[in-house]
Amino acid sequence: MLNQIVLVGRLTRNITVNKSDNGIKVATIPLAIPRSFKNSEGTYDTDFIDCVAFDAIASNTSEYCEKGDIVGVKGRIQSRTIDKEGQKENVMEIIAEKVTFLSSHTKEENEETEK
Repeated sequence: MLNQIVLVGRLTRNITVNKSDNGIKVATIPLAIPRSFKNSEGTYDTDFIDCVAFDAIASNTSEYCEKGDIVGVKGRIQSRTIDKEGQKENVMEIIAEKVTFLSSHTKEENEETEK
């Protein structure tokens, strides 16, 4: 069996890291990924996909990447059941196992370009 996904897209916002109830760092990596074909109106649609990252991956991505940067995410699709207003609901998530910074800049570089 194989459960693997590879996505490359732009960050739609800056990433914030939160801590779960049990102390694990968690971040959502929001990607905008344009489709490779045009729709019936002659434009490219874009898919917006959120990926979930934990611990070091969450911290590093938050520290070195910002809105507009291009990143690659290798991970897996995971399903889980949540309780939403007393109703059980199945949710599909992309769990990031590796994030590659394809166009990110360090904060020092950004500060230098702003001067």
